[in-house]
Amino acid sequence: MLSDMTQVLDGTNSFTRGYHATQRPCPTVVIITGPPASGKTTLARELARQLRLPLLTKDLFKETLFDQLGWSDREWSRRLGMASMALLFRSAGALLEANQSMLLESNFYAAMDTGPLQELADVYGCRYIQVVCTASAATLEQRYRQRSETGERHPGHTQSESLDETVSRLLAGRWDALDLTGSVIRVDTDAEVDVNTVLSAIRQGMETRQRS
Repeated sequence: MLSDMTQVLDGTNSFTRGYHATQRPCPTVVIITGPPASGKTTLARELARQLRLPLLTKDLFKETLFDQLGWSDREWSRRLGMASMALLFRSAGALLEANQSMLLESNFYAAMDTGPLQELADVYGCRYIQVVCTASAATLEQRYRQRSETGERHPGHTQSESLDETVSRLLAGRWDALDLTGSVIRVDTDAEVDVNTVLSAIRQGMETRQRS
């Protein structure tokens, strides 16, 4: 069933359906990315609230799939993660078809996620602003262990593999801005984040795109 879902949601038939990107003004997609435990979700929710834009997150979909289909091992979690990203891109396409700007939040991987995002831009004419959250390795590990041990995370995330294995993958990973046209805002979350500064940079980027 899950494999069928992933095939249906795959990019092969996802974003076309007679839409021409030149017909309407260009919406903006704000991408919030970075490693797990870098503060992406907290920042994304506040930005969405103040910008009054819809927010789509990978975990929104993945945790719904956990609730409906259950969880077991790392391989199952990986498959649900792929389905979650397919759902995220399809949902983004539906909003863009209505000319709706939005925020997307996930730990986006360049090799897997740049292509679908570029396809959205090619079909719908959206423009990107990337917000890249970063923190030191020590901070990432401390935050991840804390939220796992205190039950802040959905059990589907924490029971699929051991905490030490997850932390090892976290610290070995690389999350940087994707190769997409648009401005990049880097946010160090080791210190308290000045949300107003981030908002100002996003709004400036959106205004620049409206004038161009």
